[in-house]
Amino acid sequence: MTIVKPQNPLEPLLENCRYFEYTQAADPLGSGAISQLPFANFGSELHRTGGTRIIPLDVSEQLCCPGPGPATSPALCANFVRILAGESLATEFNATSLLFYVMYGSGHTEFDDLTIPWQIGDFVVLPVGKDIRHFADSDAAFYLVHDQPLLTYLGVTADRPCFKPTLYTAEDSLRELAAAQKAAETVNRNRISVLLANKAMDQTLTVTHTLWAMLGVLPNGAVQLPHRHQSVALDLILDCAPGCYTLVGPQISASGQIVNPTRVDWQPYSAFITPPGYWHAHYNESGKEAHLIPLQDAGLQTYLRSLDIKFVLPDGSVSR
Repeated sequence: MTIVKPQNPLEPLLENCRYFEYTQAADPLGSGAISQLPFANFGSELHRTGGTRIIPLDVSEQLCCPGPGPATSPALCANFVRILAGESLATEFNATSLLFYVMYGSGHTEFDDLTIPWQIGDFVVLPVGKDIRHFADSDAAFYLVHDQPLLTYLGVTADRPCFKPTLYTAEDSLRELAAAQKAAETVNRNRISVLLANKAMDQTLTVTHTLWAMLGVLPNGAVQLPHRHQSVALDLILDCAPGCYTLVGPQISASGQIVNPTRVDWQPYSAFITPPGYWHAHYNESGKEAHLIPLQDAGLQTYLRSLDIKFVLPDGSVSR
């Protein structure tokens, strides 16, 4: 005779319980339970040739991100997008924020009932929408970042726009950058940039509630002292000549120098990941000025009050 053991009615509620002694679980990153965001570099050869397509800059396997979908950080996915002249491409993401920068080409984007024209140097920022399709008049390429990985992790669906579609034209953004550069010359400031912002983000002063975007110039001969922040940086290099590079590393010395840094030599229209908490410094030894666009999840980090940005000061100390 088979004896059937009565099932504990609470068993379905208890089967996933785990307990850890505090010191064994308080630092999952340090213990290796969760993986460090890898440093990665993505060259312009990825988008210079080939057919119309989306090219995800994907490190989701290293991050053990829940699928489906690629990821460039736990919260964001960066992509190169290539569209041949006369062709179109739909971008369908479960995302609250989508930003793209036009590296080359011209065309327009249809977003719900709107038509948004774009050309080289423009930024287009879109909230959640029913339909997004891009049309190219000439061969075009974007650098496109969205926050679908964050929503996938949370198990939620974006269904409410938090800001209006916004176009930041090359003419306007370069004019603002030129004004910032002129002002910086009077005080010998080598960290020169403008932040893109949306009036709906009146607390975080960012381009969306999750994304942060900057257009920056690195003058010839400039050395931007090391800084770090808890947001990830997905950096796009625009124009540069040989001799521009970034040093990246997790620690600095007592004199404010990055210890055993990784060197990233800049290439036009290439991208790289700067992991959260890593110190990084930019150098221009090329003889010409250079431009870059860092995109981060700092909109979210700022709202959470966890950005924790720090700068090495000229005397080697660290800002509070």
